[in-house]
Amino acid sequence: MAITADFRSERLEQADAAAERYRSTSAERQHIERQLKAGVRFPDSPAAIAARAARLLDRQEVPTAAAVESVREEPLDAPAANERILGLSKELQAWSFLPRGARAARTVARISIRENGRELPAGTGFMVSPQLLMTNHHVLPDETAAQQCVVEFDAHVTIDNAPAVPVRMELDPGSFFVADERLDFALVLVQPLADGRRPGEVFGWNRLSAQLGKLVVGEPVNVIGHPMGRLKEITVRDNALLVRLDDFLQYRADTQQGNSGSPVYNDQWEVVALHHSGVPEKDAQGRTLRKDGAVWQPGDGDDAISWVANEGARTSSILRHLASLQPGAMPQLHPLLSEMGPEAGLQGVPTAPPSLPGVSLPGPDGASTAPPAREAAVGHVGLRARETAFGGDRHLVFLHGRSQQEKDPQVLRRCWSAGLNHGLTCAGMQTVDPADVWFPYYGNELIQAVEQHESVPRSFEERAAGRAAETCAPAGPARSTYEELVAEAAGSAGMPREDLRATEAFGSAAVGALQRQLSWLAAKTDVDEWFIATTLRDVAAYLTEPSVRETVLDTVLATMPTSGELLLVTHSLGTVVGMDLIHRLAPGPDIRLLVTAGSPLGLDAVYRRLLTGGAKRPERVVAWVNAWCPTDGVAIGCPLGDDWKGELTELAVTNARDRAHDIEEYLTHPEVAARIGSAVAAGGSEFTARGAGHLTGADIGRT
Repeated sequence: MAITADFRSERLEQADAAAERYRSTSAERQHIERQLKAGVRFPDSPAAIAARAARLLDRQEVPTAAAVESVREEPLDAPAANERILGLSKELQAWSFLPRGARAARTVARISIRENGRELPAGTGFMVSPQLLMTNHHVLPDETAAQQCVVEFDAHVTIDNAPAVPVRMELDPGSFFVADERLDFALVLVQPLADGRRPGEVFGWNRLSAQLGKLVVGEPVNVIGHPMGRLKEITVRDNALLVRLDDFLQYRADTQQGNSGSPVYNDQWEVVALHHSGVPEKDAQGRTLRKDGAVWQPGDGDDAISWVANEGARTSSILRHLASLQPGAMPQLHPLLSEMGPEAGLQGVPTAPPSLPGVSLPGPDGASTAPPAREAAVGHVGLRARETAFGGDRHLVFLHGRSQQEKDPQVLRRCWSAGLNHGLTCAGMQTVDPADVWFPYYGNELIQAVEQHESVPRSFEERAAGRAAETCAPAGPARSTYEELVAEAAGSAGMPREDLRATEAFGSAAVGALQRQLSWLAAKTDVDEWFIATTLRDVAAYLTEPSVRETVLDTVLATMPTSGELLLVTHSLGTVVGMDLIHRLAPGPDIRLLVTAGSPLGLDAVYRRLLTGGAKRPERVVAWVNAWCPTDGVAIGCPLGDDWKGELTELAVTNARDRAHDIEEYLTHPEVAARIGSAVAAGGSEFTARGAGHLTGADIGRT
């Protein structure tokens, strides 16, 4: 009973701390309540309201046309216009509100403690990356407690009101566990499923954002959790933000014990807080009161307490705490936190212990931290295939894209091979051994070369306050290339020509052309706009800065075959690097197959800047296959056939919405895998005979 006793004790301490914060803000809360009664819908500061309106417009959560029409109904000053936009967001919900809520709900799990042969409900947790689950510190105070817990996903009733079959998963605090008692959060690794898939890849995960403008006072909040350990429940609509503190939010919502660790969402299903406690009513002596007004006693039970509000730790405060952590003895800290996504603002946390190579990045105080001298670190160099692979004269090469810095090439090669083997198995073909694959690795060199051309790194607060388009924009000559890429991609995604350069202003918040283009692109593809922006930034840097291009190509060439038949499989920025690489390769290798997946090669701004000087199909490539997904925000210029001269096979595939750009997702398609498998097995002859031309209708029907 020690764990549950400690759990109850800390939970009561958190409730007492929340009650003290509630008491200290009584004057502010009373002022807000008077404003609400007077008809002020959003009693928040003009700056907070302007930031919220800008975020809604930037992310197209409120249709721009509806906002313009509403604002122009009558003459309005800037604050009134912003409030009108917030009113539209609160009153009108698109149909997607429901499926997006259902998608968010799948990320939420019930946490139970195994104690004395029983499983006792402890709280709720939710995925914030493909591998990490977040909950309260008082639910998982340490690694020992986490080791005794089990989490259950899909612990809910189905659409037919029948209980679903929960999926039980184990925690792995020994590999990763971070917690903070004051903010009352814990972050722990969840073990993969039996088939090797990570939980976030199955149930989805919440992209936490350090950006401003996610919620203002008076807006609704939505809470999903497991109150009292019951099947998953949701609290919607009759809830509202009451007070915003530096590190906590206090809101009105109907929650119970067991909701500890629940995500608190806004109406766009962005996590705004980690729910951790109800706020008990106290008397003048600081004693907790019952619902009947009497002083509460421990034996009365929690249900008897008079709860006056709820409280959660702000997402931005948790992310700021994580950004301040030093890797120390936990070198896996940065790679795992980086998986939370670029909008979390954790791409700039220290990248490695001092003995490992890194880049000049801002520390927690915004100051630049100089890296040690660059040396090749074990586990971060290119990988050669076995000499006997595929008879010794045929070479399968995987060429990765961006955002692979500080990752283990051995793990990356296994992941690519796993995706390919999935597709090969579905196609009824022989699988490949990862050790038989060449894997050039340039992740660290790319980010270092890009950083050398950047201005002074931004602090966490500066990154959090910025918008994706401007925050990710490169400095110097690459800036114009970046702007050209964003504009062309938005136009290719169907953005009206008259809107490409338009700038709408509402109050103090101006939605610039660049941000509008990026938001349009993100909305059309359902890919995170920060991911698109950072990808296009790195593409622009590679194409514009000669030193970046030369560094990447030299690094790749150091781990490439020099003779025999070459089967080159490329992804994302790697497709651009691959085209230049073919131009640079020595005459020895015979390139039997080129595969490009998730490629930006269809953008004029890209192919004009290649070493070939345009969309010219490489003569030394026997067969070229381009795999693309219509919802992939990087492959927005595809199909390539309209621009590139010469024959190539176009494979349009359907990837999962939240993994539209993932290389593993592309390779799992039997149509893509079969082209590679045929070339591997037959030296390209079978492939060349069948697949050098465009797809037939039957081929397209199988994608």
